[in-house]
Amino acid sequence: MERIMRKVEDSQVETIHMVRPNHLNSAGRLFGGMLMQWIDEVAGLVAKRHARMNVITASVDNLKFLQGAYVGNTVVIIGKVTYVGRTSMEVRVDTYVEDEECMRHVINRAYFTMVGLDANDKPQEIPGLIVDGVSQQAEWERAKKRRQIRLTRNEEGF
Repeated sequence: MERIMRKVEDSQVETIHMVRPNHLNSAGRLFGGMLMQWIDEVAGLVAKRHARMNVITASVDNLKFLQGAYVGNTVVIIGKVTYVGRTSMEVRVDTYVEDEECMRHVINRAYFTMVGLDANDKPQEIPGLIVDGVSQQAEWERAKKRRQIRLTRNEEGF
């Protein structure tokens, strides 16, 4: 049986949030935990769209808070699949603050490892990824390196 393949564009997700007072930490910036919730939801939606089954977050790495967001800011979160193994995939999630001219400035980037699950919550084979173009191929190659680093960290207990 031939493995189902899907394109990156088939599962890309974009969400938009307005930062409200209840989203702030004591320093008056967007609470990191709130942003982590939003980006985990985006990663889950991307993975579920790609796999067309239940998924679970296995790990998050390279979570970098580059800038803050403040009350009234528009936060745009974009997720896409960058790499697919047999039962897991890497999802890149970029977060932007969008200004009044609709210019976007990156404030966060994270990489999630998501796993497809069968009806018994066991890992299940997921569709492959069609990598189209130089940019997607470069992202795939970087994702393979990140995957190897994750495997090495797991082997060494980090």
